[in-house]
Amino acid sequence: MLTAVAIIPSAPVLVPELAGAAAEVADLRAAVLRAAASLPQRWLAVGVGAPGVRVGPDAAGTFAGFGVDVPVALSPRSREATQLPLCALITGWVRGQVQPGAVAQVRCYAAGDPAATEAGRALRAELDAGLEPVGVLIVADGCHTLTPSAPGGYEPANVAVQDDLDNALGRGDVSALTALPAAVVGRAAFGVLAGLTATAPPSAAEFYRGAPYGVGYFAGVWLP
Repeated sequence: MLTAVAIIPSAPVLVPELAGAAAEVADLRAAVLRAAASLPQRWLAVGVGAPGVRVGPDAAGTFAGFGVDVPVALSPRSREATQLPLCALITGWVRGQVQPGAVAQVRCYAAGDPAATEAGRALRAELDAGLEPVGVLIVADGCHTLTPSAPGGYEPANVAVQDDLDNALGRGDVSALTALPAAVVGRAAFGVLAGLTATAPPSAAEFYRGAPYGVGYFAGVWLP
């Protein structure tokens, strides 16, 4: 049974060992941990990656590929580290910070998946078929093109795109998430979110919106 949805970015800069003590992300990190702390002990994370990839709760990994060997795990019983998609690494790190006893699994969707909303509907039916409380963690970025120093280059028109996305996530505007432009890197995960909730949630809380380093990040919680 779905009880809460936490929305966080897929951002390695959340990890202090990777970003140092950068003041630009301190508020973001605090908001992400606050959002994830709202989930129950069973998590299902949704992110962008190779289509069809599913990562089970026995998985563990490391941020070594990002420069520092920071180990993460998806549950207390996780085994030897393997190569994980970024959304799974972020899920493991956040889980370890806020709920070390939680058990998480991860599902990846292709960035431009046209069936993401339908996949979200099917996922909701799957979750509601069980009695155990489940929290969904949406791990997704907005635009990567918001300043001249952004990793995707600077596209001034995408500032308005990011603003529209942040407003939709902050208000629980499901319809606005069903046809996001390609500039939104995590659009598939947001499409799954739209299908997962179907209608505007009774409660949508925004904890953070911003674009440090030219990348659009949002953190918040929907209670469907």
